[in-house]
Amino acid sequence: MSEETGVRTEEKPRSRRKALVAVVIGRSGDKTVKLSYAYKAPHPLYKKEMRRRTVLHAHDANNECQCGDKVELMETRPLSHLKRWRVVRILARTPRAEKAEEI
Repeated sequence: MSEETGVRTEEKPRSRRKALVAVVIGRSGDKTVKLSYAYKAPHPLYKKEMRRRTVLHAHDANNECQCGDKVELMETRPLSHLKRWRVVRILARTPRAEKAEEI
């Protein structure tokens, strides 16, 4: 509290946003990428770990991502009907075959 006015000046710190690492599986449109997030979860009855996968849509502001790239995502406000994540940085690029130059 401020001593002069008696008004509270302390603000809540911004909540920590979720961050994930996912693989690009498609380019849906301009500035949008489709990603696959893989994780393991136990079976409810048998308790064996199962591989699961979630498809996410993320905002790629610079259109830098290509299929197969591994990227870091951060949760954000809803940007469109499906986009709830944004690309923070590209962690690993997929090696691409160089186009052969014709002579």
